[in-house]
Amino acid sequence: MKKIISAKQAAGLIKSNSTVMIGGFLSCGAPDKIIDELVKENINNLTMICNDTSFENVDKGLMIKHGLVKKVITTHIGTNPVTLEKMHAGEVKVEFYPMGTLVEKIHAKGSGLGGVLTPTGIGTILEEGKNIVEIKGKKYIFEEPLGADFAIIYGTKVDRYGNVKFEGTTRNFNTSMATAADVVIVQADEIVDCINPDEVVIPGIFIDYIVDGGIK
Repeated sequence: MKKIISAKQAAGLIKSNSTVMIGGFLSCGAPDKIIDELVKENINNLTMICNDTSFENVDKGLMIKHGLVKKVITTHIGTNPVTLEKMHAGEVKVEFYPMGTLVEKIHAKGSGLGGVLTPTGIGTILEEGKNIVEIKGKKYIFEEPLGADFAIIYGTKVDRYGNVKFEGTTRNFNTSMATAADVVIVQADEIVDCINPDEVVIPGIFIDYIVDGGIK
């Protein structure tokens, strides 16, 4: 069985200067309870890998607002004006990728691949400084795998063995990030004894710690 810890204990595992993947599409499927504790504990100087920086006053947006993040690797920041302000002020470095490219870089790390080839971005600034591979007359950008020290993800239901079930679109980036970090912490809306194997989306082998999100 996996170790069940509090959100505060989860935040205590994460050290300043770490690289952290955080699940969620905006606030959908975001591990907000753990993020709140990161803010309280002022775990800072982080590199955050995420689909977006959410909104100013919730989950990932709070990490930006409170100065915990030095660099963001993401697909867009348009819903959070604070991220934009900090980027222009030089307080936060932002590295952009198309959404499909970002998730495939994470998949590559989780699958043990040496990288991925994508035509997305050819002929744009996205190819600057990248290795370009030509196959059968078509050009591709070579993208390296992307991993992290920690992944903080969400699950609708998680059993005591770490198996994770999702409702609706909450799975988003959570499923990929669970495979690509050294330590994976899942915040569960509900912890149950056992999930039907047919409903398992993330197998428990990928999960290190479970946090009770307290939603019943």
